[in-house]
Amino acid sequence: MTETSFYILMCLQQENHGYGIVQKVEEITKGEIKLAPGTMYGSLSKMEKDGLISLVREQDKRKIYLITSLGQEVLNLEKKRIARLYQNMKEGF
Repeated sequence: MTETSFYILMCLQQENHGYGIVQKVEEITKGEIKLAPGTMYGSLSKMEKDGLISLVREQDKRKIYLITSLGQEVLNLEKKRIARLYQNMKEGF
């Protein structure tokens, strides 16, 4: 999973739109990651096609998305993978 996809899924555990995700990712990474609009909307489109997120509604010309149960499963697996990598790094492997 790409870092972009990881952060998008993290942000979509609550309903959000593309610009809201961009802002949230910048906030939680303390400005280290700034998602470009093309990257963001391309990722949202692919993730929706893959069934990881779903369009909840449109509001003020913004599409509001939410993670699906499949998306949550994928996110949980990725969290475990990252935790394992971190643990291996701490142990010096």
